[in-house]
Amino acid sequence: MQDRLLRRREVEKISGMSRSSIYRLMQEGDFPRPVRVGPAAVRWKASDIVAWIESRPLATSELSQPSVR
Repeated sequence: MQDRLLRRREVEKISGMSRSSIYRLMQEGDFPRPVRVGPAAVRWKASDIVAWIESRPLATSELSQPSVR
């Protein structure tokens, strides 16, 4: 089965991140790099994006609930 190639807007929607955040994380080496599919076109492999999302830590109840003092 072939891996689906995603456009940037699809990656933004799936990851919940903005274009600038995606490119910043790529620059830092913390987000998958796209593959070039034309002189001015790139796409991300769906499997790379899914793997990246699955590698992210889950929010714990401690982090998701505000602390009360």
